[in-house]
Amino acid sequence: MSILLPHLRTVRGVQPVKLTGRVTALRGLTVMVQDLPLPVGALVMIPRTGPSDLQGDDGWLDRRGVARSLPGEVVGFQGQQTIVMMLGAVSGVRPGDRVIGMQSSQTVAVGASLLGRVIDGLGRPIDGLGPLHDTQPREIDPQPLGAMRRRRIKDPIRTGVRAIDLMTPIGRGQRMGIFAGPGVGKSTLLSSIARHADADVVVMGLIGERGREVRDFIEDVLGPEGRRRSVVVASTSDESPLMRIRAAMVACAAAEQFRDEGLDVMLMVDSITRFAHAHRQVGLSVGEPPATKGYTPSVFAAMARLLERAGSLEAEPGSVSGGSITGLYTVLVEGDDMTEPVADAARGILDGHIILTRALAQKGHFPAIDVLDSVSRVAGDVSDATHMAARQQVLRLLATHRDVEDLVQIGAYAKGSSPEADLALVYHPRIIELLRQDAKHFERFEESRARMVKLALESGNQGAKRGQ
Repeated sequence: MSILLPHLRTVRGVQPVKLTGRVTALRGLTVMVQDLPLPVGALVMIPRTGPSDLQGDDGWLDRRGVARSLPGEVVGFQGQQTIVMMLGAVSGVRPGDRVIGMQSSQTVAVGASLLGRVIDGLGRPIDGLGPLHDTQPREIDPQPLGAMRRRRIKDPIRTGVRAIDLMTPIGRGQRMGIFAGPGVGKSTLLSSIARHADADVVVMGLIGERGREVRDFIEDVLGPEGRRRSVVVASTSDESPLMRIRAAMVACAAAEQFRDEGLDVMLMVDSITRFAHAHRQVGLSVGEPPATKGYTPSVFAAMARLLERAGSLEAEPGSVSGGSITGLYTVLVEGDDMTEPVADAARGILDGHIILTRALAQKGHFPAIDVLDSVSRVAGDVSDATHMAARQQVLRLLATHRDVEDLVQIGAYAKGSSPEADLALVYHPRIIELLRQDAKHFERFEESRARMVKLALESGNQGAKRGQ
């Protein structure tokens, strides 16, 4: 990577001429501005006081840490008026207020100093540990990565969760969705992966999260050791939709910075559904017509653009070896309906999906992963033949057990009527024991694999004897 690249990015993002408009109307979170010819995505601010207060160390805060300007973003146009959506509260905005262009291309400060820190959607530290140092600007919405620059997914990445590593193995650079209804254990599963994942850096985007859960995640889930290799980007549910959108994009930008340095990054976004909800709010605010169940067309385009930012990168000649971003995205399935628009669109884009079911969660089965409905599209590329054969045997036993489970519960199944069903009933408790795992328990993949292979061989031999 050229040493001049960070400086070139800075130059590209500079607003060469100070453009100033005037507020003419306010509609909800959107402000109509006259005479402000800035592109969509440009960052602006509305000063709270006079121009003399704009002489400080920070673009948004005065020397006392008090907000002295209201940040906003250009989201559209209507005739000669520019539509600006505020990144925070709109209280204090008056007709005729000046609106000043700040950045025509939005960037965020990234670098190694982000490790162990918690930032918001504007890249500002919110953990009370002081300012960030030794950073460089990076676009939060860059041009998509070319298809031929992506490296094929051939190397596995271990999560430390047996049900995933054994039954839906993930590769470095893969994008996997975790689908579930509310209260089924998505966030708990992500926390377990964050602690034990075989990655150099973990970037966590908490999008629209409950305020109390941010600190719980950092202190209880990551802990001091996990936090040292992690970056947390948080935007809580009480923040504006644009801040939630920006938080997801900033998390991706931070992950891309570490990837370009040749590191293997685990990017986790919780959740894509709240990201889609925020985009829907923005789209409806600027007058975009709803298409599918209230979602505007731009929602699905934004989802595809965000999800495609993960992947493995081919090393360029003379540069650092290509890194990777393995993406894990939670999808909140409203009403446990797997065909709702966001879930359906995400499954079509991602490289696999992990389904969490309420039925397993209610039995105290953690993680509540339905391995029969879960799919990893690169499982065969990142697993050896022995692993795949054992996996197929376990899946056959689980599928057979599901077929006769209702008959067994009502006492209508007669033992001996099906050798395959008898075998599945015998081995089902051992399979469940293999797939269950406490959230804080970690087991090396080699040990888990050996247990599954042994179980598969025993059941296969037993099945052969029964078939004789």
